[in-house]
Amino acid sequence: MRDEEVDKVLQNASRIAPQVDAGLLKRIADSINPSLRPVRPLPPTWVLTGGMTLICAAVAVVAAACTGFFGIGKLGLWERVLIFATLGILVWLAGREFVSQLIPGSRQYLSPGALLAIGCAALLGVFALVFRDYRTDHFISAGVACLLTGLLLAIPAAFLSWLLLRRGFAVNPLAAGLAGGLLAGLSGVVMLELHCANFQALHVVVWHTAVLPLSAAAGALVGLALRRNSSDDKIRREGQS
Repeated sequence: MRDEEVDKVLQNASRIAPQVDAGLLKRIADSINPSLRPVRPLPPTWVLTGGMTLICAAVAVVAAACTGFFGIGKLGLWERVLIFATLGILVWLAGREFVSQLIPGSRQYLSPGALLAIGCAALLGVFALVFRDYRTDHFISAGVACLLTGLLLAIPAAFLSWLLLRRGFAVNPLAAGLAGGLLAGLSGVVMLELHCANFQALHVVVWHTAVLPLSAAAGALVGLALRRNSSDDKIRREGQS
């Protein structure tokens, strides 16, 4: 077959329009809800990250105001700058990562796991530099109290952060949960540094820092549970079809 004949066959085939059943078209048109409206786009990433930072700071400050600013009142100027500048940077990074996890296609600079490791290392280094009292009075009882306080405070911070990003979508729920838990845990650490006046080095290094990995782990478990539920729902739908 010559090239001209092939071109002629293809041209003739392209002129044949497939016939679609009129009843099918009517059913499709009827199934479209006329009340549907386009989804309002999310604000820019930097705006959402700023919102995350404000939420974490507000939760920490309000909780410390209710219990007393004993910790920051006992710190020196350079100690305040070093500790809270470090926490502020970590909160911003965690907030940006959480936002990126809930907006598909967003640029991600650090994985949540790497950010968790960096955050723990940064706090350990800063706390070891600032606090030099190596006594261990009431190490367990005082430490557990601070740990539980930080973890409990992470709950409202996580909830308010989720409200701000509830229209987002987590492609990887496990990573999103880890990032959200890390962000909420940082709110708990900020509150502890504002309130806790126990400056024993091991107390701060061990118990205050432990809020981060435990809160991040709790967030990851929530994300894992959500992923399993979505997978189970998909399997059930496929089975019904």
